[in-house]
Amino acid sequence: MASQSLDGRRIAVIATDGFEQSELTEPKRLLEAAGATVDVISPGDATQIKGWDKKDWGKSVDVDVRLDDADAGKYDALVLPGGVINPDNLRTDEKVLALVKAIAGAGKPVAAICHGPWTLINAGLVKGKKLTSWPSLKQDLVNAGANWEDSQVVQDGNLITSRKPDDIPAFTDALIKALAA
Repeated sequence: MASQSLDGRRIAVIATDGFEQSELTEPKRLLEAAGATVDVISPGDATQIKGWDKKDWGKSVDVDVRLDDADAGKYDALVLPGGVINPDNLRTDEKVLALVKAIAGAGKPVAAICHGPWTLINAGLVKGKKLTSWPSLKQDLVNAGANWEDSQVVQDGNLITSRKPDDIPAFTDALIKALAA
């Protein structure tokens, strides 16, 4: 893990029901341990969202900010956890896409893991970029103009992507390094 301090940094995690449990909770824990403030942002009025833990429903996580109240300018980076249900719902939400585009457009790090890059496709951020993802998204990313690579972490400009829960330590470390730079 990177030893840089993220004191004073604020990170947005956009998620909804069906996020892969470890892909939200573990990066959140590691980023907070590095000193960052992490806000879970979700569409709708729910005060909690429910994770998916490998093959069944997992634990709930508190929502810190409603999507309608989220301000891209307050955040230094964005994390998009995977799972299948979560990004499949988020990628068709125009308000989610607007927030993703605003943070990415400001040159801030945007980190997506597993199926999270689906949202990057719909936000129009992948063309000409080198990315990775869960293997089943390879063709979606290639069709959208990305150059897909089977690596633990791929960083291209401000986009940081990883494949799966096993990659979380390297994924989070890459984000911490990008924020500390």
